[in-house]
Amino acid sequence: MITDLEKVPDHTTLCRFRNLLISQRLWKDLLGMVNDQLEQRGLKVKESQGAIIDATLIESAARPRKEMEGIAVDRKEEDNQYIIEERVTLSKDSDATWLKKGKRSYFGYKGFMIIDQEEGYINQVHVTPAHVAEVSELKEVIKNRQDERLYGDKGYASQGNKELLRSKGIKNGLIEKAKRNKPLTYWQKVFNRLIAKIRYRVEQGFGTLKRKFKFTRASYFTTPKVQGQMTLKAIAFNLLKASNKVSYG
Repeated sequence: MITDLEKVPDHTTLCRFRNLLISQRLWKDLLGMVNDQLEQRGLKVKESQGAIIDATLIESAARPRKEMEGIAVDRKEEDNQYIIEERVTLSKDSDATWLKKGKRSYFGYKGFMIIDQEEGYINQVHVTPAHVAEVSELKEVIKNRQDERLYGDKGYASQGNKELLRSKGIKNGLIEKAKRNKPLTYWQKVFNRLIAKIRYRVEQGFGTLKRKFKFTRASYFTTPKVQGQMTLKAIAFNLLKASNKVSYG
């Protein structure tokens, strides 16, 4: 803790400390430690009824020298697969990859986030290269989670992920996805509408991270450093939420 009488560390010291946290992989515990303290002070719900998962694109700090001819295309609705074509990375950021979403191509990373359903605190973050499919990362993102229910969009829906949630005792809140020649039933559509009304919290969270904490673009190269940056942004996000709760109730 820094008191009024102590000198605030300079930029170089803070950068070295941040790099040490990343190189020693100590940042992985920081978000949980901060959340534990918020729970102890009654500022965060300890036992959440549910959690919400989503992902967003984070542009690389590097400017690619050349746009690729073959780019990973965002998931196809039918089978959750990405179209991966051969490509060469021409950038200082060796971990960043291309992803085409709609008509726009992105070069960078994909940031995953789990927030609690009740208040929208961030419980978990995870970073991958941009082309990695959501459906393949659910196991990694929730490996240390034990939520009552997990909500997510149809990008995470697969039989394997449903079985994964069941094996962990987590109720399935993943939006159902229509399959080829097999449209959604009436009750699946009702289920999807109910889940869609809950997912707004995670979308608000990403909006705040990008708008208030300027996290549309990474500040560093490589996955570990972007993961570290996202972790620190998540901590700042939760502390801001806790501060607002104290100030405004």
